[in-house]
Amino acid sequence: MVAPTRCERLGEALMTVSASTGDSPVIESRRQLVEWFESGCTPKKDWAIGTEHEKFAFTRDDLRPIPYEGERGVKMLLNALAEHYDWEPIIENGNVIALTKDKCSVSLEPGGQIELSGAPLKNIHQTCGEVHTHLHEVREICDGLGIDMLGVGHNPKWKREDIPWMPKGRYEIMKNYMPKVGNLGLDMMLRTSTIQVNLDFSSEADMVKKFRTSLALQPVATALFAASPFVDGKPSGFLSARSNVWTDTDPDRCGMLPFVFEDGFGFERYVDYMLDVPMYFVYRDGKYIDAAGKSFRDFMDGKLDVLPGERPTMNDWSDHMTTAFPEVRLKKFLEMRGADGGPWKRICALPALWVGLLYDDAALDAAWDLVKDLSVTEREALRNDVPRTALATPFKNGTVQDLSKDVLAISRQGLKNRGRMDSYGDDEGHFLDSLDDVAQSGRTLAEEFLDKYETEWNGSVDPLFKEYAY
Repeated sequence: MVAPTRCERLGEALMTVSASTGDSPVIESRRQLVEWFESGCTPKKDWAIGTEHEKFAFTRDDLRPIPYEGERGVKMLLNALAEHYDWEPIIENGNVIALTKDKCSVSLEPGGQIELSGAPLKNIHQTCGEVHTHLHEVREICDGLGIDMLGVGHNPKWKREDIPWMPKGRYEIMKNYMPKVGNLGLDMMLRTSTIQVNLDFSSEADMVKKFRTSLALQPVATALFAASPFVDGKPSGFLSARSNVWTDTDPDRCGMLPFVFEDGFGFERYVDYMLDVPMYFVYRDGKYIDAAGKSFRDFMDGKLDVLPGERPTMNDWSDHMTTAFPEVRLKKFLEMRGADGGPWKRICALPALWVGLLYDDAALDAAWDLVKDLSVTEREALRNDVPRTALATPFKNGTVQDLSKDVLAISRQGLKNRGRMDSYGDDEGHFLDSLDDVAQSGRTLAEEFLDKYETEWNGSVDPLFKEYAY
């Protein structure tokens, strides 16, 4: 079994029909939940790479975020993609909310961000080909609509209230709940964009090692990919405003998960964590039922007041898995969540970074050696400081820049060891070149933006939309 991307698990964000038809087994015991994770264990020969990337859609003439309806809206864009490139629309309450084709999907984030959830692929060469095809299709359709796309971590210009909400049932529930638990949850939903990669594990022990290593190193990815210095049209004081947003979204479901590093961590401990993460919703008969803040443990006992006497199905559990947002998320695979959205080369670089670190045994050992001695306090400090200072963040006797050079060298060697060649005889290592440039110079894309803002852009973020659009 390979790592499915969101296209293969539409129950997460799009539909969960079997939960309401009775096709999904009712959860009888905690053991079933553990087995759900165990079923993700995949032989090394079958490991795959699932890349997800989001971008902001905006109107070319006035740089505004696009609404759902209208001649230059998300609905028109999705329908045009479906018609011209043979995507299959996914409908919720009469609205097209996603497209599927060939084991991948195009879906909607709450503020109209357009996401490609790629197919499970064998190497980064294929990933980059997939990215190229997608961006070409999107550009062809967008050109006809007067729309462009921008890959950065946080909307640089528009205020929260200026951004239209997309018509998806789960988003309405989250919209109402977020302000109760944090100050920036709505910003996360409406104004952030990311690149992620989903990677396999072979066993529980392999999962634990990869989880610990990638979680401890996630701030390095945040630093290398920092590309969101602006909020509301001016410098925010952060190089990754997107990463800062996650520090004040919801403490019950975000963060660095210190328990992952404790003795005895495994699938059972993560089940306990997820049982304690407050619910958002239950999906029944084509509708999302508001269960925000309620207990999945109560649900398992038949004590969920919005569905009295009913017990959850495994589809409900699968849905619940999508409502935790730590820096690394465990499902039937591991999801790397630390990076800002970025330009084309960065989309390919993110999976290359993590595949090099996690899919070669020697590289994984070397990467773990870099961070295995860090305390909880040190990991938390790294996570909290990097959004503001990125590569300049102190680390041991140096900086995160020094650490990033070591990380990239290990990743490059890991990719070399994998030996996945393209038609020119090159391995996957060249996809790290853009990150090497950042690490060697110590200058992130965010700092490049800020320099231009202060000089040639004359204190305006508007040129960012034109110079860095896909």
